[in-house]
Amino acid sequence: MAYTLSEPVSYQEDIRKSRFLVWAAPVRTPQEAADFIGQHADPAATHNCWAWKIGQAYRFNDDGEPGGTAGKPILQAIQGQGLDQVAVLVVRWFGGIKLGTGGLVRAYGGTAAQCLRAAPKTELLDLATCFCVCAFSDMALVRSRLDGFGATIEDEQFDGQGVTWQLALPVDHYRAFALEFANLTRGQGTLEKKPPA
Repeated sequence: MAYTLSEPVSYQEDIRKSRFLVWAAPVRTPQEAADFIGQHADPAATHNCWAWKIGQAYRFNDDGEPGGTAGKPILQAIQGQGLDQVAVLVVRWFGGIKLGTGGLVRAYGGTAAQCLRAAPKTELLDLATCFCVCAFSDMALVRSRLDGFGATIEDEQFDGQGVTWQLALPVDHYRAFALEFANLTRGQGTLEKKPPA
């Protein structure tokens, strides 16, 4: 069972006169991860080291620290907490005392782990992508029921007849939602599950 963060969080710690500021957030795509890191990186800091993990994909960056002493320990902190769909940035302002490679690994990995340990988490559900087409007359009623099934609208297109929604819907809720959708639209709407890639 995998978890992600419920909301963005931060944590700060001073280690031998260097200040470490950790930012962590839930992300769903590599672009979201890159945007989050870009928004929180401080160009005035000595180093902006980061890692993210989304499913089987992951990336990390040491940003000038010795290879393997920053990005990889941050990634290991994410994995060690059993998290997925998470980006973590650790910003360091050098305080004049060198930490050595072991000290850097402990500082970056430790501050990232401390931040993630205290963060509120939520279980990741397997989501199906569905396409839902309904008339304008049924739109408000169907939309009002989406939250109850954990469905979120990822895309919305209108035409002369009504709306087409691309939904992210928990796989476990698909059957119940399909039945409810058929009832709400009196069998006039269409619902298709996109086959997995």
